[in-house]
Parts: sequence; C-alpha cells; structure tokens
Amino acid sequence: MNSIHFVGLDVHKKTISYCVKRAAGEVIMEGKIPATREAVEEWMAMLPQPWSAAMEATIFSGWIYDLLLPHAQEVKVAHPLMLRAITAAKKKNDRVDAAKITDLLRCNLLPECYMAPTRTRDLRRVMRYRNLLVRQAVRMKNRMSGLLMETGIEYNKEKLHRKRYFHQLLAGLKNEREDSLPQLLGLSRATVDTLLSMERTLVRQLLKDQDLHQRVERLMTIPAVGPITALSWALEIGEVSRFHSVRQIISYAGLCSDECNSADKQQRLPLSKQCNQHLKTVLIEAAHMAPYWSPELNQVYQQERERGHRNRAALAVARKLAAYLFVIDREQRNFDANRRKAEKPAA
Repeated sequence: MNSIHFVGLDVHKKTISYCVKRAAGEVIMEGKIPATREAVEEWMAMLPQPWSAAMEATIFSGWIYDLLLPHAQEVKVAHPLMLRAITAAKKKNDRVDAAKITDLLRCNLLPECYMAPTRTRDLRRVMRYRNLLVRQAVRMKNRMSGLLMETGIEYNKEKLHRKRYFHQLLAGLKNEREDSLPQLLGLSRATVDTLLSMERTLVRQLLKDQDLHQRVERLMTIPAVGPITALSWALEIGEVSRFHSVRQIISYAGLCSDECNSADKQQRLPLSKQCNQHLKTVLIEAAHMAPYWSPELNQVYQQERERGHRNRAALAVARKLAAYLFVIDREQRNFDANRRKAEKPAA
C-alpha cells in the first residue's frame, strides 16, 4: 500500500500556494494555482494518491474544504492564531507558508479548528447576514436622530421611530422647511423599513428549517431565551457534543478572562477576545433582559449587583444562561426549573 502524501495549502483571494510532501519530508510537488473551482479540480487530478490536506482558516476556506473533502483521506483546517510557526518566521512567503503547513500536518502538530457541516455553515451565514441587517438598521436610526440634532429640531426620542409620530413630524417639516432634511429623513425611514423587513424574512426562514425547528423549540423553553438567542446558539455552537463541560462553553463564548500566570505572579486580564464574538454578543445582550423573565437569573444578578458591579452581574447571568443552554441542548429535553441538574449543571 502506498504511503500517504501530505498537502499544505496557503489560501488567498486569487491564488492558492501548495506543497506536497511524503511522510519522510521529501517534497513531491509545489507551486501556485488560481483560486477557482476549475483550477482546484484540475490540480486534484494530478495529486499522487492517497493524500491528506490542511489549510489555514480564512474566509475562503469553506468552499475549498467542501471541494477537497470527497477526494482526500482527511482535510484539516488550522486555527490562524495558533500558527505561530508561520507568523514568527524570518522568511515569509506563500511557498514557505504552504511548506510549513505541510510539515505541521505531516508531524501531526497542526492546531486544528472545528469545521461545521456544510448545511450548518449555510444557515449560519444567513443568521450572520441577519445580524448585519440589524446593525445597519440601528445605524440608520441613529443617523436620523443625528440629522434632527444637527438642525436643532426638537423631537421625542422614544417615539421617533414609531410610524404615526414619524409621519406627523415629517409632514410638519415639509410644510416648514425647504431644505433637504425632509427628503433625507424619508429616505432613511424607507431604508430602515426595508432592512427590518428583510430581517424578519430571514428569521422566519430559519425558524421553519427542519434541521433547526425542534432544537430551537427546546432552547426556547428556557426563560429569557427567545428565537434570536436560540438560533444564534444552535448555529454558532454547531454540534454541541464537541463540548464536554460548561467551562468549555464559557471559554468558547468569551465569558471569561484570559489567563496570565507566571511563576507566583497572577495578572487579571479583561474578557478574552479569542472567542466566538457572535455568540458572545448575543449572550451578553440576552443577559441584560434575562433577570426580568427568570427568577433564578434575577437572583444571580442581584447577588452580584449587591457587590456594586453591574457589568459583572450581567456577565454572571450570561454564564448561567450559557450553562442552561448547554444542558438543555446536550440532553435534548425541555427546561425544568425544579430539576437540580438544570439549576447546577456539571462543570
């Protein structure tokens, strides 16, 4: 039986540099190909069999991973922050990067990261696009307030984005002013309505998906967990079985600080930025509203709030909420506040 060949890929927007080595480290092939499906398929036909491939996680890795997977014995994706061998090198170019990725794969030292199934990545893309629409809508709402403040016009901040109040305000401005302000406000309002309509359409589409429906329904039995939090959890976590404890979930969501201990010195650091930022944002936002919906989470909040740390109180609620989500998702059951296991999941 032929020994396996190891392939390292340095992926960029327009080109892909590759290096093929045997198990002993002998270079068989190396070069550069265009980053297109046709070029990659032609290149795969020339590879010696059998082969295993590795690449760095980038925005372009998804389609390449899906294209290589049926033809390779194994395809791995490396965590970019862990590839110190490349970033610390004195000589750095695409050829050298591809060769070093090949060596890491060959020596079984590649810092592999999780690659979600194709269907999960597709649905996650929809959810993240929904988040983009919401951010753009908020920016346009803030810009509407800015336009009114720039021109010294008084308005009710709480009612500005209500349809009836806004139309009354806009009608009054059209009668009193002849500048561009009414036109800009009208365009801004139309943009906000369009963005929010698109957002609602995407959420309805995700909630109707057969792969997500039951999972999301179970997660929504937790007090303070709505459809957005449940969808974000399901799509960002992916396969919950890859986590073995609540501590791993808290670390993945960035709800704990970085650790810096050396000798007998310990340094307190801010919340870790090496995390899933999408999940972190959703959990912290949900934690601010959770005490109003759940007595248990309200008790957690009040205990931390008595110490005078409002942000730490919200962070403690986010951790507890993440623990609830993890237990319900892992055990595939509805939430029951009376069960001790749901109250205190195993760490």
